[in-house]
Amino acid sequence: MVVLVLTACPAGLRGHLTRWLLEVSPGVFIGEITARVRERMWLRVLELAKDGRAIMVYSADSEQGLSYRVHRHDWEPVDFDGVWLMRRPEEVDATPAMRPGWSSVGRMRRARRGR
Repeated sequence: MVVLVLTACPAGLRGHLTRWLLEVSPGVFIGEITARVRERMWLRVLELAKDGRAIMVYSADSEQGLSYRVHRHDWEPVDFDGVWLMRRPEEVDATPAMRPGWSSVGRMRRARRGR
């Protein structure tokens, strides 16, 4: 079994993949293909994806029963004592520092100072 997820890839690549896999949602492909076809298909994804991202998860003879391939993705597969896990990128403080006075309490303080 193969699951392939594409993000920001050309439409031509999506059309090319429908030869072997079923597109169940935009950019999400699933199917049962041989290892040789899977490897050649992945090379084609690398060739045509350009600036897009791709993750392929496929069945393998491992403890988890699956393996990963990643192209230009933020999350990366990491071997953790024989078990493959997906490591998220470190989160940079996503909340920008708020200016004083944005909350209702801040507005009330400003109003009291203005009297």
